[in-house]
Amino acid sequence: MTSQTYKRLVTPMERYLARSPYAIVAVVARIKGEITEDLLANAVSKVQQRHPNLRVRIEEDADHRPWFTSEGAQEIPIQVVPRESADQWIQVYHEACRVPFDFDQRPAIRFILVQSAAASELMIFCHHIICDGLSLAYLARDLMVHLGDPTRDVEVLPNPVPIGLDNMPEELSLNPIAKFFVNRINKKWQAESVHFDQKDYEALTEAYWANYTHHMLPVELSEEQTTALVQRCRKESVTVNSALTAAFVGAQVVVQGDRPFHAQVGVGASLRDRLPHPAGETMGFYASAAMLKFKYDVRQGFWDNARDLQRQIRSRLTDKHLFQNALAWSYLDPAILEALRFKRLGGLVPADSPRHEKLASFARRDDVALGILKREKIDDLERKSMGTAMTNLTRMDFPRQYGTLGLDGLIMNPGGAVPLATVNLVVGAVTCSGKLALLLEYAEQAINTETVEQIRDQAMAFLYGG
Repeated sequence: MTSQTYKRLVTPMERYLARSPYAIVAVVARIKGEITEDLLANAVSKVQQRHPNLRVRIEEDADHRPWFTSEGAQEIPIQVVPRESADQWIQVYHEACRVPFDFDQRPAIRFILVQSAAASELMIFCHHIICDGLSLAYLARDLMVHLGDPTRDVEVLPNPVPIGLDNMPEELSLNPIAKFFVNRINKKWQAESVHFDQKDYEALTEAYWANYTHHMLPVELSEEQTTALVQRCRKESVTVNSALTAAFVGAQVVVQGDRPFHAQVGVGASLRDRLPHPAGETMGFYASAAMLKFKYDVRQGFWDNARDLQRQIRSRLTDKHLFQNALAWSYLDPAILEALRFKRLGGLVPADSPRHEKLASFARRDDVALGILKREKIDDLERKSMGTAMTNLTRMDFPRQYGTLGLDGLIMNPGGAVPLATVNLVVGAVTCSGKLALLLEYAEQAINTETVEQIRDQAMAFLYGG
C-alpha cells in the first residue's frame, strides 16, 4: 500500500450524494475461470494502490465539513458467496443494499464474488460519493488485469481533481440574480442549520429499505444481437444510446398509456473530458444528465421518434446545461445539499428509532431545504418526477482474456441521486466483450414486475422490429 497521505475536502457536488441510502452504483463482471479469495484480495490491494479514492474514509472537522482522508482508513470488505445460478448476484446485491457503508471508517466500496470453479460474477458495489458508472467499469478492468497477472506492478494514477469552481469550463458563470438567491438561501440556512452524522445515515438507511423494495431485470444480448442492433442504428442514422432511450420511453407509453411523467427524460452524460483537468480513468463522481421533455408520438414510427429524441438530446449536451447543477451547488452551502436527503426521507424513520425525533421533526420543518424541494417539485415521494433515466457507458473496448480468466461481459446499475420510486424506470447499459447488457431497475412501490416485463418486451420489439 502506498504510504503517501491523501486528504481533501469533499466537494459540494459530492455532498449532494453524501449519506444517501440509495446512491449506490454497481458493476458486475461475468468471468470465466476460477478466482480464489486470495487472488481477489491481492487484486483489490493492487487497485487500491492505483486509485486514491479506494484509500479514503470520511472525517469531519470542527465545522462539520467532511474530508476524504487516507489516514486511519480500514480495509475494504471482500465477501465470497458460493454461486448457485447465473442471476444469484441480483439477490446478493439487494441484500448488500441494506447494509450501510462505514463512511467514517473505510472506503465506501465492497467487493462481492459470487464464485464457482468455472464461472463467477464479481460485483463492485460502491457509493456514488466516490464513483460514477465509468469509474467502476475501469475498475473492473483493472481488477481483471491483476487477477490475470497477480505479480504485475501497479500503475498508480494521479490524485483526482474533483469538479468544482476551479475545475469547470472557464466560460461558465452563475448570473448575478441566481447568486443573490443562493446567498439568501445560505443566510437563512445558517440561522437554522442542522448537521447529520453516521448514526443519522444508518437510521435513514434502515427506514428507506423498510419502506421501499428495488427490483432489477437484466437484458443481456448476444454478440449477434448486439451487432445487428448497431448495424440497424447506423442504417437509421441514430446512436445506440438514442435508440435505447427512445425504445424504453416509447414502450412505457404503449404499455402504460400516456402519463405526464413519461415525457420527463434524463440521459446520463460523462463530464470527464469536459474539464480543464480531465479525469481520464480515475475514480470519482464525474457524471451529469441531459434533462429533457420528450413526448413519444405513437402516431409515427419508432425510428422517427428515435431521430426526434436524438436531436433533443444533442441540443442538451452543452457545458451550460450539463454543469448547471454543479455550478449552482458550488455557491450553495453544501450542508444544505446533504440535508435534502434527510428532508425527503426523514419522515420514514419509525418512532422506535433513537434518531426518530431528530429526523422526523427535521423532515416536517418548513425551511429553506423544503423550499428547494418544492421549487423543484420533488418534495413528494409519491410523485414521479421522471419517466426514464438512461445511463449508457457505451462500448468498453477491454481485452477479453486476462491470463487464464475470460471477461464474458459487464452489467451496470447506475444507481441514482433521487429515490427510485420517483422514477418510473432506470436503465443502465454497457457494451463489453461484444455484448450489450441492459439492466432495468424499478421500485415495487411505483411499478410492478409484470408491467416492466411488458415494457422490456415492447422495447425489444421496437429495436428489432421492421
